[in-house]
Amino acid sequence: QVQLVESGGGLVEPGGSLRLSCASSGIIFSRSDMAWYRQAPGKQREPVANILSGSTTNYGDSVKGRFFISRDNIRRTVYLDMNSLKPEDTAVYFCFAKGPRYGRDEMSSFWGQGTQVTVSS
Repeated sequence: QVQLVESGGGLVEPGGSLRLSCASSGIIFSRSDMAWYRQAPGKQREPVANILSGSTTNYGDSVKGRFFISRDNIRRTVYLDMNSLKPEDTAVYFCFAKGPRYGRDEMSSFWGQGTQVTVSS
């Protein structure tokens, strides 16, 4: 089965940094597009950053220059490095993958369970 397991969330002071990790299994990671989304209370889930299978990256305007997405195809893990954190970054952060499962041709989409990031003094 496919699993996306996030880690690294927690409480951090404004201006601080945090690294989120998403470990994948059950998908052909090197051929999968990966992304981070976030959802704050009372708000819609929004894209934060994505990294395609060819390693092209894209960022939401609110995090551009502060957040950086990367991938390790050997460890089958995607990362989100968050710097200069602000209280408005507080949200549940979700890992997302779109790619083929082993033994299958079609592309499928998957979500992790999410990890809480709280930015507060």
